[in-house]
Amino acid sequence: MSAVTTTVSEDTANPYALSHLDSLESEAVHIFREVAGEFERPVILFSGGKDSIVMLHLALKAFAPAPVPFTLLHVDTGHNFPEVLDYRDRTVAKHGLRLHVASVQEYIDAGKLRERPDGTRNPLQTVPLTEAIQRHRFDAVFGGGRRDEEKARAKERVFSLRDEFSQWDPRRQRPELWQLYNGRHAPGEHVRVFPISNWTELDVWQYIEREGIELPEIYFAHEREVFNRNGMWLTAGHWGGPKEHEATETRLVRYRTVGDMSCTGAVDSDATTLDAVITEIAASRLTERGATRADDKMSEAAMEDRKREGYF
Repeated sequence: MSAVTTTVSEDTANPYALSHLDSLESEAVHIFREVAGEFERPVILFSGGKDSIVMLHLALKAFAPAPVPFTLLHVDTGHNFPEVLDYRDRTVAKHGLRLHVASVQEYIDAGKLRERPDGTRNPLQTVPLTEAIQRHRFDAVFGGGRRDEEKARAKERVFSLRDEFSQWDPRRQRPELWQLYNGRHAPGEHVRVFPISNWTELDVWQYIEREGIELPEIYFAHEREVFNRNGMWLTAGHWGGPKEHEATETRLVRYRTVGDMSCTGAVDSDATTLDAVITEIAASRLTERGATRADDKMSEAAMEDRKREGYF
């Protein structure tokens, strides 16, 4: 008699197994709830970019049907994309959230910060961010940083202790074995928290597709007036670009990451749907920051230097 081979699907073998995205979601929800239990005044950094959008979505799921027990904070450079700011404000109104805005422009007008010759304001966010944290006495600050973005972020723990000057010291990183997070901090110190630290860019997009999360249209292919600077397609605007020798042209582009207009480059793309974006990301061999963020190319240690100063 011949042997009968029975093929058992993975789902049948273990119907309670979590999918990859379910595992990431579960970890993030656990982190949000841990912070709610350990800290008194947490805040979520929310810019209207895709990572902060996913982070807010996870926070909403973590505490539903109750409201999110955290306020939001955005450091507005004054050179943000209008589409993203509109999305930010609509989202805050939709969910009845409270938003604090720390304005780089107000610091420049008050003489506390000086405009850079290149017009880039991303490095100027540190002072408004750290002073907002101190002024509102936030003791935990959620950020959307992921380890796959950049090597300095890959060094971060999920709970990252910052001293009374909001500075990061990699020697004070704490072990996080078995998903046990140490939130202890002295008066004046705070903890930066990264719930999607273990996600990749592809994970983020696949989760957005699965959950049906709305995004600013800037993330999908659209015609835009851009100019080339140092190999990057930057948006023409009042921030200081283009210069006389930089010609503008209309191209079909989209954005993989969204920050200050002066340092965030667009990529040539015809991806107008989530499926098309996911296919494009899966084939890419460059990280989103490595491909489209000029502020990370200032030096080999640009991000780490800013983290030590108090930037995320």
